[in-house]
Amino acid sequence: MRDEEEATDGPPDPQLHPERSPGFGEDPVGLEDIEVDRDVTIGEASLDELAASDTEPVEDDTLDDLLTLLTGDDAVERRLAALGLAERDPTERTVRALARAATTDDDAEVRQFAVEALAKQGDGDGLAAETACALTDDPEPWVRAEAVVSLDRLDRATHEQVIERKLDDDHHAVRRNALVSLFKHRGENALPELLAAAEDPSERVREWSAHLLGGVDDDRADETLRAIRADESEPDIVRKTAAKALEVDAGSFRRQFSGTLAETDRTLPGEDALNRTPNL
Repeated sequence: MRDEEEATDGPPDPQLHPERSPGFGEDPVGLEDIEVDRDVTIGEASLDELAASDTEPVEDDTLDDLLTLLTGDDAVERRLAALGLAERDPTERTVRALARAATTDDDAEVRQFAVEALAKQGDGDGLAAETACALTDDPEPWVRAEAVVSLDRLDRATHEQVIERKLDDDHHAVRRNALVSLFKHRGENALPELLAAAEDPSERVREWSAHLLGGVDDDRADETLRAIRADESEPDIVRKTAAKALEVDAGSFRRQFSGTLAETDRTLPGEDALNRTPNL
């Protein structure tokens, strides 16, 4: 039976909250009364692109097949190849091919999936970490965020300084992943970073700061959480996260907070690492 205070789930994704749905709380008489006042992009993704995270089509491919696909002309096939290679036993050929794809492919999702796969292959010769460190400065935020996850997976203690530097990244998802990794490594000693993140311009980072402050047994953490809970300018989900964090046992929270970011909760294309829930 699951402990109600277990930190497994992390704060829920605010984009999935019912109160964020257009028209929530309204009672239109008919369709003509419904007004959409936000930018909406339908997108033009093909069926192949929508299925690009499903590795079933390449499960039976040989290693040579996947390595060939990884250098092909079709970006969707290259993404599938990278994801498929993540599940294969590590070989020198695989590691070098993934490192090359992660650093040279012109498709951002291929780079993202390749660095993820590379970290899963391990870091026997240091190439995975070298590649992930380089990609923390990739022009695409999703790639940078995945690179932080990869460094966390490989050795968060060794790469602590690189990860800490990403707390100043210009994208909220990268900052969030760096914050999560530092808390996993430092525990209560990450309090200064958590307090700073409570003032982050992104509500998603503030939400995670509130969640992680639940694992710090310190008056400054409690004062910050109470202030967030009482701040009516904060989104409800941030305030509710702070309220919940005040109720948990900090020691139990920290003991359950370990491992890499769980590979679940894929919601939008390109957001795999960003919306993953930490395996606390």
